[in-house]
Amino acid sequence: MIAVKTKTYTETLSKKSMDELKTALVSEKKELFNLRFQNATNQLDNTARINEVRKNIARIQTVITQNNNKAGN
Repeated sequence: MIAVKTKTYTETLSKKSMDELKTALVSEKKELFNLRFQNATNQLDNTARINEVRKNIARIQTVITQNNNKAGN
């Protein structure tokens, strides 16, 4: 089930413009910072969310890199 979610998420990312991707990256990084802060203060209930956000950041960065490589060719 997770693979389907991942596939649709990456397909959605690949359809976004470069500005939208950069905005999404910034918002995910802010969310990760907030989650880490909540975790440090023992306020975070769902610690698995940290890994989920980290993977989303990696996915966004991968799509940005792919777009840059396509533009360079």
